[in-house]
Amino acid sequence: MSRFWSQLVHQLTPYVPGEQPKIADLIKLNTNESPYGPSPRVLDAIREATSDDLRLYPDPQCLALKQALAEYSGLQTDHVFVGNGSDEVLALAFQAFFRQQPQPLLFPDITYSFYPVYCQLYEVDYQQPPLDAELNLNLEDYQQPNGGIIFPNPNAPTGKALPLEAIRQLLTKNPDSVVLVDEAYVDFGTESAAPLVKEFPNLLVTQTFSKSWALAGLRVGFALGSPELIEGLTRVKDSFNSYPLDRLALAGAQAALEDLDYYQQLSQKIIDSRTWLSEQLEKLGFKVPESKANFVFARTPEAVDAGQLASSLREKALLVRHFKKPKIDQYLRITLGTPEQNKKLIAVLKETLSL
Repeated sequence: MSRFWSQLVHQLTPYVPGEQPKIADLIKLNTNESPYGPSPRVLDAIREATSDDLRLYPDPQCLALKQALAEYSGLQTDHVFVGNGSDEVLALAFQAFFRQQPQPLLFPDITYSFYPVYCQLYEVDYQQPPLDAELNLNLEDYQQPNGGIIFPNPNAPTGKALPLEAIRQLLTKNPDSVVLVDEAYVDFGTESAAPLVKEFPNLLVTQTFSKSWALAGLRVGFALGSPELIEGLTRVKDSFNSYPLDRLALAGAQAALEDLDYYQQLSQKIIDSRTWLSEQLEKLGFKVPESKANFVFARTPEAVDAGQLASSLREKALLVRHFKKPKIDQYLRITLGTPEQNKKLIAVLKETLSL
């Protein structure tokens, strides 16, 4: 605490990212990063961009990347916005669309924990309709008056996904609210809502290069929406930082989009690992809801405390994520690793649980 802080800063409860320790031979399954490296084309493009041109500002409009994303998404460039990771894109969306609304923003009680942080920071009133006993989102809860709706699809940390038709129904019933679908994990087994962008001017879809594109260290995110929503994001961005993406990030992201086969193969590897790991965890007594993400959300066996188990795994150089929150405090979120890492996890769990 400091007497120099504003009152708002005193009141903030910042987002806590997954642990990033410096431990030798650590198996890191706690932050939903890709276990595989990016396309060699990405690395080549970044090396090529490392030149004397770094003395120059990057393109503030990110036009080449927007054009590549528009082609990838089947949209036009005026439907595309890019930013420094999807967290920045989300932050700009909170400022552009959810501040100063007469009704509260709606998002689930179990979801991405950055949402309430943004609400604090930007003074956004919000309500959190609860997930049901099976951790599903109930669409009827989102038919009440609201100042916007946001949720991840698949949800985090549950990994559960809504079908595209359910999102269409949600949009139809909320024509006067911005509905933001946060698709950080969409490439691991569910349909993107991007095809609905031309049909619904109130839909904003956000995605990231951090997960399926194996570029968490590059910090590139993007949004897809109607030109009026994109213009709103751009107005806020240009009132904050006109150059959110550097030359290396722009070159790397564009190169990734030019190697779709590589990334589709990576996603399939992770999907296959998800099936295997879910089956193995269930054999050990875990309850594992069906996940459509690059992680599983597993409830520990009876008489096994999830927090203590996470601590025991850490002592053996295996990191998983435990959330000390009501309803999910007996779950572990486990990022899919390589097949070798997943096998190591199961072996250590068997030893720890004395099975």
